[in-house]
Amino acid sequence: MRKSKISMRGRHILEGYGFISIWIIGFMLFMAYPLGQSLYYSLNHLTVTEKGLVAEFAGLTNYRAAFTTDVDFLPLLQKTMTTMLTQVPLILIFAMFSALLLNRNFKGRVIFRGIFFLPVIIASGAILRELLEQGAAQLPIFYQYGLFGMLNDFIPGAVLGPLLKYADSLTLVMWDAGVQILIFIAGLQTISPSLYEAAKCDGATKWEAFWKITFPMIMPMIFVNTLYSVVNSFTKTDNHIMNHIMNNVFKTNNYAYGSAMGWIYFIVISIVLAVIFFLFRKSLLQTEGRA
Repeated sequence: MRKSKISMRGRHILEGYGFISIWIIGFMLFMAYPLGQSLYYSLNHLTVTEKGLVAEFAGLTNYRAAFTTDVDFLPLLQKTMTTMLTQVPLILIFAMFSALLLNRNFKGRVIFRGIFFLPVIIASGAILRELLEQGAAQLPIFYQYGLFGMLNDFIPGAVLGPLLKYADSLTLVMWDAGVQILIFIAGLQTISPSLYEAAKCDGATKWEAFWKITFPMIMPMIFVNTLYSVVNSFTKTDNHIMNHIMNNVFKTNNYAYGSAMGWIYFIVISIVLAVIFFLFRKSLLQTEGRA
């Protein structure tokens, strides 16, 4: 009897599906039905009665209301997008720089790795919301000592204002970079030291070695961290759109309109993720070809 042979690529595909099979089963059991129900709610007017929710078909009325009658939805969506576009690059740069330092051999590096990851465990959920309300994410030097007035004589206000705003968000950047730092460290440790030794023998500087060896080799980790950072930015506790949707659903019991806003937000997130996949497509194909 002839044995069936599976190619290496087919084996990798089977292993991949084996790893994500638990997630697929969980999605079908616990998420597929709520997603379908929310889509159904978004296309109807819902009335709360003693027997439960009574649906009356409304078509795209709730979707049009988000763009025409809700004066908060579009400004909050724009603010959310602006926050994502400004914080995600800062998080990636900070995480990569920290990973490069934490990957070096020095005493106590395990402790420092734990310190950088600690906010991921502590500063999350209700604790993060409470910390933000108490102003823990703001650095006192930027608003207690009149730093803007002192520097405005040397730097134009149009440039100084955004710079101080970004600097004031460094606390949130450090809090949000724990997972990305660990992923970058894992990627750096997969690079063979012989590559750096060969580059050094050829006269390459450390700066050249970074751009010719380190950066291309950790491109898959940059891609993963970008996706993670974008999704985390869109779903974190201080997200304005998420709070606006939850207020409409749980405070005013407007389930239909809240579902419609949720699906609009989901489409926006999907478009952003599709753009990221397109931007990284060429570099990922090159990395796969080298592998």
